[in-house]
Amino acid sequence: MDTDALVMGGLTILMVVWAFTRGKDVPLRGLQAGLGMLREVWLPLLFGFCLAGLFEVLVPRELLVKWMGEESGFQGILLGWLVGLLMPGGPYVVFPVAASLLKEGVGVGPLLTFITAKSLLSPIRMFTWEVPFLGWAFVTARTVPSLLLPPIVGIIGQRLFALFPRL
Repeated sequence: MDTDALVMGGLTILMVVWAFTRGKDVPLRGLQAGLGMLREVWLPLLFGFCLAGLFEVLVPRELLVKWMGEESGFQGILLGWLVGLLMPGGPYVVFPVAASLLKEGVGVGPLLTFITAKSLLSPIRMFTWEVPFLGWAFVTARTVPSLLLPPIVGIIGQRLFALFPRL
């Protein structure tokens, strides 16, 4: 079992104990709420993992390393930015794909740029949710400065990542 699973398991046990202090039925209600969330996201989650696996076997590693590897420089940052802007799907797609890209040799900077661009600048989310609820003026005021952030995060993040020991 990996460290992430141990931490999540430990947190779950602590939350169950805490829930019991609130009432004997609270842990079951929490489990039901969690299963309800799982029912809502299981299909996109499944497709996200399938997409990540297919990406891993279909896109040649050499091509990924050439275009988005550690040595790709600003080209990799720009490509990560573009892919993050255009890729559909939520976190259930993005993070399995990001994990696959990292495993296949994509550089930390391009990957940070990709995740940041996807998180801040998703056109699908903007047109579906932000513009109808908040209006063009607000969305423009949020989006224009946000356009500059993904490459900055990628460049700075890559340098910061190099300072951390690999486990």
